[in-house]
Amino acid sequence: MSGTTYVLIPGATGQAWYWHRVVPLLEERGYEALPVELPGADDTAGLAEYVDTVVAAIGDRPAGDVVLVGQSMGAFTTGLVAERLPVREIVLVNAMTPKPGESAGEWWEATGQGAAAREMALRDGRDPDAPFDPWIEFFHDVPEHIVEEAKAGPPPLQSDTPFGKPWPLAAWPDVPTRFLQGSDDRFFPVEFQRKLVAERLGLEIEELPGGHLVALSRPIELVDLLTAERG
Repeated sequence: MSGTTYVLIPGATGQAWYWHRVVPLLEERGYEALPVELPGADDTAGLAEYVDTVVAAIGDRPAGDVVLVGQSMGAFTTGLVAERLPVREIVLVNAMTPKPGESAGEWWEATGQGAAAREMALRDGRDPDAPFDPWIEFFHDVPEHIVEEAKAGPPPLQSDTPFGKPWPLAAWPDVPTRFLQGSDDRFFPVEFQRKLVAERLGLEIEELPGGHLVALSRPIELVDLLTAERG
């Protein structure tokens, strides 16, 4: 739809770079792509500051033109932005689905994410007790040249601050919402997400190939789903 702005909200560490393969694909199709850099390393910044950052980036764009896209932890910010500003649609990607009154720090144990990831590791023949390694968990299906680009930059940091306070909304915003999930996500396995998203949002997930970082590993497939016209 012409005039649409896809506001691209990253997950933990807040790097707009995460969307760099998606941006030109959206622009080639005639859309505006607005990747937002969040202050992930700033210990003074919590979800309120993340929301302020996104709202400032959106500026005075017409509400009917804005689609919020939230990756992973970015869902906690995305829902709050939709409460502040009227938007046309929300699309969550491999996301942490918030629950009212539950903090992002409490989310892990409350949802059983650790057990789900361990079960997937056992099924895949990986060591379920190995120390967490983002290059194995997140980048396993990302092209090597993108992995090398990620490794060449400074180590990304994420403050604990936005994980500390309860998510403040009484319910998910009353905005049309979709949930896209990589079928090979080792961090948030697809079976885990299917159940959790149904319970918390009443939605069915839309699967696409790829792991946790589908914007880096499967940008074309992701953009195809983002821009698909639905009847």
